[in-house]
Amino acid sequence: MKLPIYIYGMPVLREVAQDVELNHDVLDPLVKDMYETLEASNGVGLAAPQIGKSIRVVVIDLDILSDDLPEYKGFRHVYFNAHIHETNDETETMEEGCLSLPGISESVTRPTRIRVSYDDENFIHHDEWVEGYLARVMQHEFDHLEGRMFIDHISTFRKQMNKSKLLAFLKGKTHCSYKVKTVKKA
Repeated sequence: MKLPIYIYGMPVLREVAQDVELNHDVLDPLVKDMYETLEASNGVGLAAPQIGKSIRVVVIDLDILSDDLPEYKGFRHVYFNAHIHETNDETETMEEGCLSLPGISESVTRPTRIRVSYDDENFIHHDEWVEGYLARVMQHEFDHLEGRMFIDHISTFRKQMNKSKLLAFLKGKTHCSYKVKTVKKA
């Protein structure tokens, strides 16, 4: 089932998400719905807070990028109870957007390598270093689990440049091709 994406201003997007109990009966349908929602919105990642659930569940599907990044052909993973533990000192700046901030994209500087822990779809625990584009996507999505959004990483000047769009979100005004849930109805 395609779920509505929660838009900037919804309180759940600023909450620190809680770890989930690893239970296939509960999580499998949720993950299925999250992938369907992600596909319908043409995104590469979706965190549970973006669908109104303050739990540590993230889905990432990089297959959509495989024409340009062939190493991600068939890449589709779920991350339960994900946490970032360390980052390296080297950074890279790239343009980012977010399904919860439709129409806004900004340059964001992030570490190029991170150490993460998570449980996969089979509830196998991982603790590993990740680098490259996947590390960036993980940082973006895992930020949602900490109540942060990519605009928290941009300068005050750039935030001011986006102020009218952010205020429109707070008034329930948004235009995008997927189902959304806003603070107020327009």
